[in-house]
Amino acid sequence: MKVKLTELRRVTEKAILHYGYNKEESEIILDVLLYAQLRGNNQGIVKLIGGGIPKDPQAGEIETVRETKLSALINGNWNHGMVVLKKAVDAVLERARQHGFGIVGTFNTNTSTGAIGYFARRLAEEDLVSFVFAGSPPIVCVHGSYEPIFGTNPVAIGLPSDGDPVVLDMATAAMAWYGLVEAKTAGRSIPNDVAYDNMGNLTTDPSQALEGAIRPFDRGYKGAGLSTIFEILTGPLVAASFAGIGEVRRNSGNLVFAIDPELLVDRSEFKESVSSLVQRVKRTKKLPGVDAIYVPGERGDNLTRGVLQSGEIDIEDNLYAELKRVVGEL
Repeated sequence: MKVKLTELRRVTEKAILHYGYNKEESEIILDVLLYAQLRGNNQGIVKLIGGGIPKDPQAGEIETVRETKLSALINGNWNHGMVVLKKAVDAVLERARQHGFGIVGTFNTNTSTGAIGYFARRLAEEDLVSFVFAGSPPIVCVHGSYEPIFGTNPVAIGLPSDGDPVVLDMATAAMAWYGLVEAKTAGRSIPNDVAYDNMGNLTTDPSQALEGAIRPFDRGYKGAGLSTIFEILTGPLVAASFAGIGEVRRNSGNLVFAIDPELLVDRSEFKESVSSLVQRVKRTKKLPGVDAIYVPGERGDNLTRGVLQSGEIDIEDNLYAELKRVVGEL
């Protein structure tokens, strides 16, 4: 259905407040969720349905437990992942501005950090080369197994340019966990090669996949290898849970670092070169039936511009009905 953007924002904010967050926390979560939703990313309002994202009643104050002029380790104390990651990005930005580089890890975050491209883009808009990694509870198997052991372990990389930042945002899983939730809510099947049921059989039923395991993004050992590395970066390196070990539902970890290109080259020349590369990629010869060549993040940027221009967005009927049910408006 078509939904006015102002109405979507109102209902989404109401749902977030319904889960117990204060105004400041709600604004951060709202920005990240709508960033995803406007880009057609499955890290949007789907997070608010079903069990949703209730604030942990035991959440304490977010605190920095270890730091240097270049680094910090933040204890999220069971606060929402997006709120904690926002503080981590702020800390990275401060260090990168002062010293050309900053790296921050987080642990004890509760619930997903969402579309981490939001955070990589924010740093890229500050003319920094950014890397954001996110850990999550086990739902992904390694190559040759059907046992869930790793999170979907996304990575986002942001690069400044003279135009829009180039932002890669991808999971190391064949499908995000919330992609399965979206498919289940809409009553859709999933592709026949992305997930196993709990007996190790390939399935097209998202409900069975949620009880089983998602495969690596390439269905092979390379994707599993990246997933393994990112599990280490968002687990042992930042004192968070990993591979199903520890408090997996309340101790997810994140790693963020940013580099000022000025450490190596002239910043303006770097941005100009990135823009030149983008244009070169887009001019490459197209295969039959291909209308355009896209660089990372460009499709989402185009979708967002279209939504902002029209003032309305397409939302799957069942998904929006569930969101309205959360806030008692259905």
